[in-house]
Amino acid sequence: MTRSLVLFGMLAAANAQPLGRPPLLRDVGIDQQLNAQLPLTTTFTDDTGHLVRLGDYFGRRPVVLAFVYYQCPMLCNQVLTGLLHGLKKISLNAGEQYNVVAISIDPRETAAMAAAKKHTFVQNYGRTEVSSGWHFLTGTESTVRKTANVAGFHYSFDPTTNQFAHMAGIMIATPDGRLSRYLYGIQYPERDLRLALVEASDRKIGNLADQVLLFCYHYDPTQGKYGFAIMNAIRVLGSATVIALGALIVTMVRSDRSGVNT
Repeated sequence: MTRSLVLFGMLAAANAQPLGRPPLLRDVGIDQQLNAQLPLTTTFTDDTGHLVRLGDYFGRRPVVLAFVYYQCPMLCNQVLTGLLHGLKKISLNAGEQYNVVAISIDPRETAAMAAAKKHTFVQNYGRTEVSSGWHFLTGTESTVRKTANVAGFHYSFDPTTNQFAHMAGIMIATPDGRLSRYLYGIQYPERDLRLALVEASDRKIGNLADQVLLFCYHYDPTQGKYGFAIMNAIRVLGSATVIALGALIVTMVRSDRSGVNT
């Protein structure tokens, strides 16, 4: 069993019993900061080695945000792989309807490491024509901490293992950089990703089916996922029943009139 797997188990246990957390994990976790404004003027280095502002990836589309580090032996790869698998299942395209931004929490990592990680995931994404929607950034300790703190993503460094302790999850932000949704864990269902992106875009992307789903499912911030809203579903079914009955009555009336005329 790798050290990352052990660490992940420790994090899960600590999250369930916060009073019993070991010192390394006391400040580790994800606090939902819904509607908080990300610091868009902060600067990072992108995967080509150029200096960029976080705001360069906002303005027109919602953004999927992931705090990871590229040399992580296990958990971060699972987060990114889970995100990749979820995004591959939805018809919305990175670079067209949304952007993906990964930020390394390890200030020692380089643009070359970011580029190598981006290459792997863009190739596996399989939609190379829209690969411009994936961005892997590195930054200084202060820049990354500032951004992560605003997002409620808290982590710590363990010098004995040379690894970072952190929880698994991603954030969805609006085009103007406000935090809209948090999804926890290492697997992100197609429905949750799609609905989170549609909501973050103020329903400017997606289709009619998405609007119906958003009415029937509501976001549960305590679980970091979408749950079935039974009352809304009943209203939808009730409306559909009324419409169906109305259509049936109209059809029957027309049929009766047709029979009388003959």
